[in-house]
Amino acid sequence: MNAILRAQDAYRRQTQATRTERGIEYDAFARITHKLKAAASREPGGIGELAAALHANRRLWTVLVTDVADRNNPLPPDLRARIIYLAEFTRLHSSKVLRDGASVEPLVDINTAMMRGLGERRTVK
Repeated sequence: MNAILRAQDAYRRQTQATRTERGIEYDAFARITHKLKAAASREPGGIGELAAALHANRRLWTVLVTDVADRNNPLPPDLRARIIYLAEFTRLHSSKVLRDGASVEPLVDINTAMMRGLGERRTVK
């Protein structure tokens, strides 16, 4: 491995080490929300892309709800309950999108609201 590749690798590892959990969560929401928007704007025949975006969104919410359901999670109980409710809504609405052709907008709106909350500089206590 040459010196430039080693330097790039070291920089990449250092950058990843300084990311916060909130930053990682924000990036995941941003990436998946972008996929949802892109899939929704495609022709109706693009069901595969939409299904993949919905699946990724469900997986993200499953990870999130698993984390907030942990009794050691430091978030306030009312916030944890609201996140669990949103995860359930996301699961149910995703099915409606695939089955009934419902709009993905509510899912995009929820993810965008989560991104706003994750982007705030204050610490939740």
